[in-house]
Amino acid sequence: MQQSIQEYMKTIGQQARAASQLLSAASTKSKNDALQTIHDALITHKADILTANQADMEKGRASQLDAALLDRLELTEARFNGMLEGLKDVIALKDPIGEITDLAYRPTGIQLGKMRVPLGVVGMIYESRPNVTLEAASLALKSGNAIILRGGSEALASNQALAHVIQQALNAVNFPAAAVQVIETADRAAVGELITLTEYVDVIIPRGGKGLIQRITNEARIPVIKHLDGNCHIFVEAQADIAKALPVILNAKTHRYGVCNAMETLLVDQAIAEDFLPQVKAIYAEKQIELRGCAETVRILGSDIVPATEDDWYTEYLGPILAVKVVQDMDEAIHHINHYGSHHTDAILTENFTLAHSFLARVDSSSVVINASTRFADGFEYGLGAEIGISTDKIHARGPVGLEGLTSQKWIVFGHGEIRQ
Repeated sequence: MQQSIQEYMKTIGQQARAASQLLSAASTKSKNDALQTIHDALITHKADILTANQADMEKGRASQLDAALLDRLELTEARFNGMLEGLKDVIALKDPIGEITDLAYRPTGIQLGKMRVPLGVVGMIYESRPNVTLEAASLALKSGNAIILRGGSEALASNQALAHVIQQALNAVNFPAAAVQVIETADRAAVGELITLTEYVDVIIPRGGKGLIQRITNEARIPVIKHLDGNCHIFVEAQADIAKALPVILNAKTHRYGVCNAMETLLVDQAIAEDFLPQVKAIYAEKQIELRGCAETVRILGSDIVPATEDDWYTEYLGPILAVKVVQDMDEAIHHINHYGSHHTDAILTENFTLAHSFLARVDSSSVVINASTRFADGFEYGLGAEIGISTDKIHARGPVGLEGLTSQKWIVFGHGEIRQ
């Protein structure tokens, strides 16, 4: 790279700002046409993208990349098709831009309301998962935003291949190619520049490990939409239907390990622990899951269970390890979740409707689930088409961030010549 990192990132920012100004006025039809063109181009260039991904995978294995990161990095046929399906879903979603709400007349005669508008330029920093490149790009385009994407160095070839196809498609329909830009250097200094481009970037969305999120949160001079980790819990309450509970807790832990909505701690009501925990041990033994239990769990299940430490209650394993704790009642379960959890996704399994609704009200998480797997906490499953991330913040966006999370509102006033007295 002949330019300095500072010059390169400034150019990226300027191009994104210019593109965002054009996108903010784009019609829904033109945005959908652009997305459909990207969809078709991805099918045409599928082999090139998968070849680039295999090169990243080989490099990752050679550098002994963590198994969870390798899992996130891989673009299988099924995941590629899932990306295409997610893109079609985004095309089908209602365009939020330009929507006017809360129109009302004031005593002065003016009519006041709110209009939904794009945020402008989104900076996205993420690790491993190349499907995030397409999800983020499609959501940004549909919501009228330009986006600057900085994926992990381990996925550089995959992300560049995707970006090349996306930009070619945008050019084909006379959309600014700079609406979607992938940073082409693995130099970490590029991240430092991106999160301080206050003149050009409106929001930063980091998506990755806890270390990455903490760095961005500490150093960014631009507003950040973030989640630190996904330490998700399921509480099996005394009145749970065990026939329902066992498949749910199995799915929540073993469907995929390296994802933020996988269950990491199982809480079991003491009233059913003696009967329920041996069944838990049996289903997880088949999947070779290591259980780390509280003293009561170890007493019930035997000395082959690893005693849990205080750190285990805080840990997002992203692997075949599960912390298990016997709790006195729902109050203790809620206290444990709110104290040790990451405010991502937590669930209760119970047939007691009153307790379930109390759990909904009292658990301080971005998604709270009754009688279902935590794995549903996902933009695709929530009908958002895709997600640009899952926010555990409380301000601007919370939970899976889809189209509306990439927008803001401005006040609009309709008058007829009124003047303020």
